Amino acid sequence: MNLLLSRQEQLPSWTRGSLFIEGRHECYTCEDEIREEKVAGATAIPPGHYQVIITDSPRFKRRLPILLAVPGFSGIRIHSGNTSKDTEGCILPGRGFLPTGVTQSLIAFDLLFAKLNSALLNGEEIWLEIKNPSPAKTLIQVKESS
Repeated sequence: MNLLLSRQEQLPSWTRGSLFIEGRHECYTCEDEIREEKVAGATAIPPGHYQVIITDSPRFKRRLPILLAVPGFSGIRIHSGNTSKDTEGCILPGRGFLPTGVTQSLIAFDLLFAKLNSALLNGEEIWLEIKNPSPAKTLIQVKESS
């Protein structure tokens, strides 16, 4: 299964994106800010290709998707939440968005989780490609110089 997280816009305290499964829009996303220098718990992961598996999360006390081999990051999961305060570097799905984050995250997460879990149970690998908005550097520089 191929997923694409297309980051669309760097907002004042979060990054808005859209998640696609096999080219079809699945949900919107909320992530931390895109930064050139990592700030622990407050930085979106680098763009790239990541394998996704589902494991038990001690923190959330349930099974959640986790991204593997993210350079400089660990424990990056996909879970419900609504604003960048809920992310700590993770990806939050939502059915809509507001100026501060995504809406109906639990519904969006449950729908996404069912699809991911089904794919893994059927022996499929899951790969997530993450792309920054264009031009990402301009958005970061404009924000930092404000």
